Amino acid sequence: MSTKRGLGKGFGSLLPDDFDSSVLIDRGERIQKIAISGIVADPKQPRRHFDSAAISELADSIKRYGVLQPLVVTNLEASGNYQIIAGERRYRAAKKAGLTHVPALVRSMKELERLEVGLVENMQRVDLSPMEQAISIARLHEQFSMDLHTIATRLGKAYTTVSNIVRLLQLPDFAREALDRGQISEGHARAVLSLKDQSSVQKQLVNHIVKDGWSVRQAENFVKTLKGKEVVDTPKKAVKKSAYSTSERHIVEKFAASKVTILSTSRSHSVNVKFKTDQELADFLKHLA
Repeated sequence: MSTKRGLGKGFGSLLPDDFDSSVLIDRGERIQKIAISGIVADPKQPRRHFDSAAISELADSIKRYGVLQPLVVTNLEASGNYQIIAGERRYRAAKKAGLTHVPALVRSMKELERLEVGLVENMQRVDLSPMEQAISIARLHEQFSMDLHTIATRLGKAYTTVSNIVRLLQLPDFAREALDRGQISEGHARAVLSLKDQSSVQKQLVNHIVKDGWSVRQAENFVKTLKGKEVVDTPKKAVKKSAYSTSERHIVEKFAASKVTILSTSRSHSVNVKFKTDQELADFLKHLA
């Protein structure tokens, strides 16, 4: 079990406010109701300052909806109390809200160590989707109080790589689904993320990637055109510029003598050539031969 605990600089900003934390809990895990009076904070928790305004805001939310994500605690056999592994902010807010009990996952130190090792090993698999990787990183942080630097070291990845992966959790639902289905790649997803707070434009970009087979470069050009410092283009103009801007597409179209779309995902690349007549197809196949 890693002894390095803490929120990790900037980690909170990587998770969207509406992130569904329930995805971090395995099915079948038993959540217990534990008396707040029997819970104590971790004395090794390096985070000493908790924003009082944020705690009050969370307390108001808890009064209305309850504690939506359980704490993770371990049993201190000597005293009979439970020590917080993850969730001190929720614990403080629940106390302020006047709750007497909170939901919690009770772990022994051996269980925590085994689960952490298993999760790290799972993260090192090559067949995990980008979203599965992002959720696993969030779980390492939330349930095991590991910061991004520690996670990156344990996974043998660069800090920036881990940071970019977890940012995928900020994608809107329709983009997450497209990424999960392999319709867009991580490169496409980063372009979508750069249009944060512009949901309708993000959706338009995802539609062009999926339906028109835009490459990552085309998606990036779309974003750059919209964010141009000298000329502020409309999405319609940005689409027109982006749709015909990649040299790769021009090369294939010249060879095929027909309209071509290129789609690159994290798992594969595909080229779609459209022919209006059987003769055009026959000519193309003859050209290939």
